[in-house]
Amino acid sequence: QVQLVESGGGLVQAGGSLRLSCAASGRTFSSYAMGWFRQAPGKEREFVATITWSGGSTHCADSVKGRFTISRDNAKNTVYLQMNSLKPEDTAVYYCAASYDPTVVNGNVKYWGQGTQVTVSS
Repeated sequence: QVQLVESGGGLVQAGGSLRLSCAASGRTFSSYAMGWFRQAPGKEREFVATITWSGGSTHCADSVKGRFTISRDNAKNTVYLQMNSLKPEDTAVYYCAASYDPTVVNGNVKYWGQGTQVTVSS
């Protein structure tokens, strides 16, 4: 069993920045890929970003590309999501996710965090 705990969510004005953190425990962190999803009220959960176990390859959804950056520090068992130039449409609950596959995609998530709220005001 892997436990994922997110932190760093909150309220920010449009154009501002936040950094989300996800601390993992219960298994060797570097053994699995990590990712982020988000879900806005009344919307489907959507993919945001993923990073390989080594941290050498990342992919972000088109909606956040150029604004969000995913990274990981295996020594700290932590994955991050740096969010810049935030827009009101980024408002959602953000979920950390882990997979034993090389990358995190819809359908292969094995562990989920509890979610952290990000609210972007205009």
